[in-house]
Parts: sequence; structure tokens; C-alpha cells
Amino acid sequence: MKTTRFQQRDLVWGALVVMLAALPLIPGVIGNSFRAHVMIMVLLYASMAQSWNIVSGYAGQTSFGHSVFFGIGAYGAGMAVVTYGLTPWPGFLAGALLAAVVAVLISWPCFRLSGHYFAIATFAIVEIFNRLFMVWDWVGGALGLDYPILPDGWVNFVWSQTKVGFYYGALALFVLIFGIVRWIETHRLGYYLRAVREGQETAESLGVNSTAVKLSAMAFSAFLAALCGGFFVQYNYRVDPPMVMSLEMSMKFVLITILGGLGNFWGPLLGAMILIPLQEYTRAYLTVLGSGVDLVIFGLIIVLMMVKQPRGIMGIVTDFRARRRRAGALPDAGA
Repeated sequence: MKTTRFQQRDLVWGALVVMLAALPLIPGVIGNSFRAHVMIMVLLYASMAQSWNIVSGYAGQTSFGHSVFFGIGAYGAGMAVVTYGLTPWPGFLAGALLAAVVAVLISWPCFRLSGHYFAIATFAIVEIFNRLFMVWDWVGGALGLDYPILPDGWVNFVWSQTKVGFYYGALALFVLIFGIVRWIETHRLGYYLRAVREGQETAESLGVNSTAVKLSAMAFSAFLAALCGGFFVQYNYRVDPPMVMSLEMSMKFVLITILGGLGNFWGPLLGAMILIPLQEYTRAYLTVLGSGVDLVIFGLIIVLMMVKQPRGIMGIVTDFRARRRRAGALPDAGA
């Protein structure tokens, strides 16, 4: 039964990827429209949230510092283009690798803490890196990095007349990150992560090296978050510390995953499909109400979800399916 469930999930996953890849072929769906921008943001933020889900959902280590790794990836791609005159691709890889190394270095002492003490430490790390990059001239300081005008195409990963290229880039990133997490779920590492989440002492008594498992999760998570940061800077054509290394950006990782379902494969996607269109359309059509309307709505949704269903949207889906199964079994039980 377990194998059948995995096969069904993989079938749904493959069908979803095919459907998303075919969307640009439908006239009027993808072009240079606001609708295309929203779809790109959904794929990007779902990927970001899934990278955070590895360490906080599967491993149970609540981190509020992932904007640091996101920002390192963004600066890696940005400096490759602006500072060194290269294409962004070497910067993507360099930024992701550096983010993984930084994640291991700062997590090693932080993992000596647990619970809310670990979470508070990750808050502090965001502020430290934000201030560091604000005064560091080599990375542009508070002014950040502004992209020059570059020829469109995959070489520079830039398009000015259409968003189709960015859409397929976001889709490729989405498939890569969700595919890696799917592999982790079914691999030994996934079982170790869940064991540490459910009880670190118990897992260690069974021979699991909890420190190595958590550091591996953090390295994977930071590497993937940095790739998202590289895409983000290419899409926005500039980068500065408040854009990428802020508590606001870190909270987006958290809120999307919690809304969709923490520690669940589909949770980040469902959360992004609700929060990101809400964010973008309220900014576009409710600006007369002032700034921050989307954040107010975010907060209300999260509070209601935590009161009604702490497991997020996937918890609602799971409960609904369980009720359907029980309802279908009632006649047989009566007979």
C-alpha cells in the first residue's frame, strides 16, 4: 500500500509539471502580462518555501534566517554580472555553494541550542548579515547592485519583451527543488530527518547522528534557497540588502509553508498558490488603502488557520479525505 501511494503521488507530480510546462503554449496565458508575473512568483516562492521545509518541516528545526542564504545566492548572481562582467550562471553555482558552507558554519554552534532559543539565534543572524552587507563596499553597500542593459536570452538569463523565459526558468527551478525534496522523502536521509524531528534523543539512541543529519538538512536547504535568490535578482534586475536579507523575506519562507502544511511535500505549493496571488493582486488593486494591506490579510489568514487547522491546508485536505473514507465504510460496517 505504501508503494502504491508513492506511485500515485509521483503520477500527480508528473501531470502537474506537464500542465505547467504547457501553459505558455496557450495563447494569452503567458506573455508579458501581470498574470505571467503572478505565476512566476508562485513558482519561485513555492520553491523558496520548499527549501525551508527541508530543515524546518522535515527536520523540525525552526529557522528564521533563510533570507541570509537567499541573499547570498542573489549577490552571487548579481556580482557575477555587475562586478565581474560574467554571465549569471557561474554566480548561481558559486552563491549556492557559498550559502551551503555558511549555513554549516553558522548552524554548527546554533544547533547546540534547541526550541525557541535556536529560532531567536537565527533572527540575530539575519540582522548581522543585513548590517554587514549594508556597509560592505565590495558588494555595493546600502546602494546595492544595478544591472546593466544586457542582450536577451538564456546566456544572460534576461528577457525584456516577454516573461516566457523567466517562466520556464522558474518552472525548472521548481522542478529541481521539488524533485530533490521528493528524493529526500523516500531516501534514508528523509527517515532520519523525521526521526530527529519526532524525538532527537530517541533517534540518537537508535544510532542516528542527529548533528550530521541536521547539518546535512541545513546545507541542502541553504543551497536550494540560494538558487532561488539567484533567480530573484535576475528577475528584478537589481539587489540590495533590504530586498533579500531581511526578516520580512525570512517570514515569507515561514508563512507560505505553514499555511500550506509544514513538513508536507505539497504544502509549500498550496501556500504559495494562495498567498502570492493575494499579495500581488492586493498590491495592484488595493493600493488606495495604503501599504501593508497584503501583510494584514496574511496575518489574518495565518491566525485563522492556526486556530482552525494548525496543520495547514494539507491538514484540511487530509481530514476531508479521512471523512470520505469513513463515510464510504459506514454501509459495509452496518451490513
